[in-house]
Amino acid sequence: MPLRVAIQMDPIGSIHLPSDSTFVLAFEAQARGHELFTYQPDSLTWRPGRLLARGRRVRALRREVGNHVDEGELEAVDLAAFDVVLIRQDPPFDMGYVTTTHLLELLPASTLVINDPQGIRDSPEKVLVLRFAEFMPPTLVANHPDDVVAFQAEFGRVVVKPLYGHGGNGVFLLSEGDPNLGPVLDLLGRTEPVIVQQYVPSVTEEGDRRIILVEGEPVGAIDRIPKAGDIRSNLVAGGSARPAVLSDRDREICRALGPELRDRGLLLAGIDVIGGQVTEINVTSPTGIPAIERFDGVSVGALFWDAVSARRAARAEA
Repeated sequence: MPLRVAIQMDPIGSIHLPSDSTFVLAFEAQARGHELFTYQPDSLTWRPGRLLARGRRVRALRREVGNHVDEGELEAVDLAAFDVVLIRQDPPFDMGYVTTTHLLELLPASTLVINDPQGIRDSPEKVLVLRFAEFMPPTLVANHPDDVVAFQAEFGRVVVKPLYGHGGNGVFLLSEGDPNLGPVLDLLGRTEPVIVQQYVPSVTEEGDRRIILVEGEPVGAIDRIPKAGDIRSNLVAGGSARPAVLSDRDREICRALGPELRDRGLLLAGIDVIGGQVTEINVTSPTGIPAIERFDGVSVGALFWDAVSARRAARAEA
């Protein structure tokens, strides 16, 4: 049955088509006959009994760089009229992001929001993973410079990241006696804690493995390799993708994380594994889907929309 689908995302006209995961999901929705509407999170307006979004209907999507979308005129719509609202808004995970999750929770049960707004709000990507410390490298979350200095002295080379950052922004590699330690802590620790992890050297050659899970089950993976002279493997930070085959350790991690993701309504998630150790669980707008489909020949988009249909059917029966 065709669905009315609203997608909360960055402007669709400005996406990078070859690597954009949201486009893959939207294109599969179009192939199924679903009606599409896109809007940006700052366009949400609540009035008693109504949650309005100002955006544009998608007339057509094409896999043509520079000519990938035809859109309608700007209009305000009531999101309660849609069957599905798909949250594909990129971080940062700030109070603006949190506010959108609160507003989307006000929609009636007839509108399925994916991923679940409360699930997203309760699952910051570098915090949710702390529940699975047995699968992580040595990790510290702290706000006091002395704690970070002591952790670095214990574990040697460490990676320091803002707790609510994204896309490789603000990521630093620090070594013993590094003169940048003080300035980095000043930069990152002013308003919120930082996360510090023991550096896993294999990231340089083997990269980090992005595994996409749908309903808690792994559906594909890629290895993201940092560019020369950089430790960040994020594709948006210049990393490159290559095919990956899930190891027994990868599957063990997925089995441990999967039930928690399902219980939180996190239908689509991406986990990052470096040297057999998980470092993040991405639940806001996990990426890497185009490369997985290209390398593995699997349609992540089809698996995703099948799962959405199953969720809606289960809700209707409840």
